[in-house]
Amino acid sequence: MNGMRKRVVLAGGVVIAMTALAGCLQNPNPTGGGGGAGLGGFVDGGSADGDKKVTILGAFGGDEEKRFNASLAEFEQTSGIDIQYTADQDFTTTVKQKVSSGDTPDIGLFPQPGGLIEFAAQGKVQPIDTYLDYDKLDSTLLPGLLDATRYKGRVYGAPMRNAVKSLIWYPKKAFDAAGLKPATTWQEMVGPLSQQIKGKGAAPWCMGWESDQATGWVGTDWIEELVLKMYGPDVYQDWIYHRIPFNDARIVKAFDEFAKIAKTPGQVLGDTKGITATPFGEAMTPAFTNPPACMLMKMGSFYAGFLPKTIAANIDSEVGLFTAPEFEGGFSGTSLLGGGDLAALFNGNDDDAKKVMQFLTSDKFGGPWAKAGGWMSPHKTFDVANYPDQLTKTVAAMANEADTIVFDGSDVMPKAVGSGTFWTEMVKWVNGQSSQATADSIEATWPKS
Repeated sequence: MNGMRKRVVLAGGVVIAMTALAGCLQNPNPTGGGGGAGLGGFVDGGSADGDKKVTILGAFGGDEEKRFNASLAEFEQTSGIDIQYTADQDFTTTVKQKVSSGDTPDIGLFPQPGGLIEFAAQGKVQPIDTYLDYDKLDSTLLPGLLDATRYKGRVYGAPMRNAVKSLIWYPKKAFDAAGLKPATTWQEMVGPLSQQIKGKGAAPWCMGWESDQATGWVGTDWIEELVLKMYGPDVYQDWIYHRIPFNDARIVKAFDEFAKIAKTPGQVLGDTKGITATPFGEAMTPAFTNPPACMLMKMGSFYAGFLPKTIAANIDSEVGLFTAPEFEGGFSGTSLLGGGDLAALFNGNDDDAKKVMQFLTSDKFGGPWAKAGGWMSPHKTFDVANYPDQLTKTVAAMANEADTIVFDGSDVMPKAVGSGTFWTEMVKWVNGQSSQATADSIEATWPKS
């Protein structure tokens, strides 16, 4: 999903990606890849150095902006640093324009790693080992988060919030009353559990892909989930970075596996026509009718912001969750799909900007935002007492216990694919196009350079 769409959809943030590489920073002083702070090649943009002002550009506005600023208030008071945040829903375009004109903010908050990595390749952002304690940071973060912005041995961004996408939602009261239990394997979820739900007179799955120009993105999350569960994080990363082609036989098989749900009559409420006609934010509403019309929905933790108001007001008693289960015969560990907001430093000569980055990326940031709802820390050491409900605490525990967390693949892929043909070809696929033809068409659009 692109930056603007991500801000509309990811009301609760995201968890990030890539399996952790062993050890600490592999190459603190590489000869290639854009140099480093003090090595030349980096833009020194942002506000004047030493003026006790730090500028930040991000994509989230509205209530999220208010909660972000509230989470900075105490730090501003104790440090004497005035943090000036600017919200821009077209962040991806705006930050590129600012970098091109030499008018960068001190800090950028990236909703996707792709653009940040581009700037790293151009030598426009600072590697985090020049101002953060890499090993200390890595020790408190969820596994693998720092690898999302690794470029030629160095890491250029650090997460400042997360969310989990590998979640299966269900209407708790109806689910429990029917004597149903969360599935422990993918095959059990698609087979016996789905059959039990059908036996209760409901469609197993609630699913909606309609999202204006972004229609289809929900389907990409399913494919990413299956590639991860079926083949593990190494193959997953090879795929999203195009070290193997998009139409690799294993990827095609993942499409076919998803077809057992999305393309099989009776599995999804409204079948294939309902999938593309139903707004994603309304997909689970039928699960809370009496009796429920559907029971299960795969969606990220941000979806709490789209629940019916009466359900959201009593979320702990109304909503149940379980982690999207592992694929039997696939990855042997516990894996999660996620994404995240990544903080990156443009102005490497300003000590105040470095101090703000140190706070933003620590487990001390975010308490007021967490208490207000819609934000989760990327740190295992964050005080979970800050979360306002048990459901959020449960999601945090899922993330803390995962063996590996990988970044949403479409956010890493080139824009022409990740927020282009991957979305549009998913719609064609659910409307009847074959898995092979779909994967072939997407592969054909992958940029050549």
